[in-house]
Amino acid sequence: MPRLAVLGHPVSHSRSPAMQNAALAELGMGEEWAYEAIEVAPDAFEARVRSMPGEDFAGANVTVPHKGAALALADALSETAREIGAANTLSFAGGEIRADNTDADGLLQSLPASPTGKRALVLGAGGAARAVVWALLREGAAVNVWNRTESRSANLCAELGGEPDSAPDQGEYELLVQTTAVGLGGEDPFAELPLDAGGFGPGQVVVDLVYGNEPSRLLAAAEAAGAAVVDGIEVLVQQGALSLQIWTGREAPLDAMRAAARRPPSP
Repeated sequence: MPRLAVLGHPVSHSRSPAMQNAALAELGMGEEWAYEAIEVAPDAFEARVRSMPGEDFAGANVTVPHKGAALALADALSETAREIGAANTLSFAGGEIRADNTDADGLLQSLPASPTGKRALVLGAGGAARAVVWALLREGAAVNVWNRTESRSANLCAELGGEPDSAPDQGEYELLVQTTAVGLGGEDPFAELPLDAGGFGPGQVVVDLVYGNEPSRLLAAAEAAGAAVVDGIEVLVQQGALSLQIWTGREAPLDAMRAAARRPPSP
């Protein structure tokens, strides 16, 4: 039985297993393929990945905090993963580990309109932020990057493009993308990020990659102010569909994936 997995730390919150197993079932592959979540700490990540081909794994998704490490250990890279400098999708075939990145196109496919010509603010400077910045710049957006540690945003922009912004005015941006882990553990985004709950407005698009059973506090405030919002589950579905296509060669059933991802996990 070909196996698939998501590797993260933490990973228990992930909706990927439910989403991908629903997709496999919809494609008639559920009795042959299976997808699971694997908790792995950073110091054990490389050894765990290198053991997977021998355990019948066909591939794996990679989430926080392993996207840089996934790129570093790969034998072959897609051009997108190489340019972004991070990977979220690994494939094991022919005795090699191949790294891809579906985060960039997953983000673009989640947006309600093209970001071309828009002013965009990206919050964070990790692996997800790298994919977002790369994707938005490729589409012709003007991108600024904020990170709590200013040197990280400066380094990201030096490598990929865009401009660091240490004190952003959220009202100046037509697109805001929150890529940090703020909110994953219940943190108040307006205490941790340079955003004000009353600073959103109509005409803006706000994306929060953190997801849960309810809309994040960030997205609830943005939507109440008239902004269009995109939650992390929609981005998860879109990037996950692209990963599934890489592993199976089949077009992913988005409706089945979306329904499964939005179903709250069992207690």
